[in-house]
Amino acid sequence: MRSVRLRITGRVQRVGYRAWAIEAATRLGLRGWVRNRADGSVEVLVIGEDDAVAAMIEACRNGPFAARVRDVSVSEAADDGSDRFRPRATE
Repeated sequence: MRSVRLRITGRVQRVGYRAWAIEAATRLGLRGWVRNRADGSVEVLVIGEDDAVAAMIEACRNGPFAARVRDVSVSEAADDGSDRFRPRATE
């Protein structure tokens, strides 16, 4: 199991990125959450099997059709005990 925090920058808000991330993470069997950040980025906590986490990281480099991802920073994170993948409020 692996747990990582992603910070996605670029044109990633108001393009359906959170809904897309929920769908992608659910399809990969991941747990965690996604939220918009006040600075215009999107933050994602991804928890799951190594291969599924790696696949989500790669998918986030593209995002949904209307997104224009500039960068995805990846850092190791603690498992927060999420039971599924869900949206969180903007912070």
